[in-house]
Amino acid sequence: MKNFVKVLDVKGPAFTYLCGKFPRLSLEKVKAGVFIGPQIRQLFKDQQFEAVFSDKEKAAWQSFEKVSNSFLGNFKAANFRELVQDMMDSYEQLGCNMSLKMHFLFSHLNFFPLNCGEVSDEHGECFHQDISMMEHRYKEKCSAAMLGDYCWMMKRDVPETKYHRRAKRTRR
Repeated sequence: MKNFVKVLDVKGPAFTYLCGKFPRLSLEKVKAGVFIGPQIRQLFKDQQFEAVFSDKEKAAWQSFEKVSNSFLGNFKAANFRELVQDMMDSYEQLGCNMSLKMHFLFSHLNFFPLNCGEVSDEHGECFHQDISMMEHRYKEKCSAAMLGDYCWMMKRDVPETKYHRRAKRTRR
């Protein structure tokens, strides 16, 4: 959602509609795309919100909605790879920057459990909190070691995944 909103024109109809839809949010929060789960679900149901989009914005929004409902929710759709690929393509056409979270989602689809919505905390911020903790641990510098550390943490948290490599043990 953050990447999508950051690309919207501040003077455009979609951004103006967002500001009018959530008047209690400051302009800075709307610009940064800081929305919580209930607000995003409210926008998914709002038909007028989709009406103010251009063609590229509408395609990106619909692909984001499909990924949110069919992959990040209570079940994983059979075609989740195509849904994520479509979202990445439509975001690229729109001109969105690929954040660390988007890169991780796209690169590590196999590590996500079958039911991503089963474990949830307030506003579904588990992933965000994990990444924030890793960024803090690595002093806010993104590195390959940080991504590798997070991958192993995810792999440990999902016990049904099978390890592809085994450690070679030397006999003494």
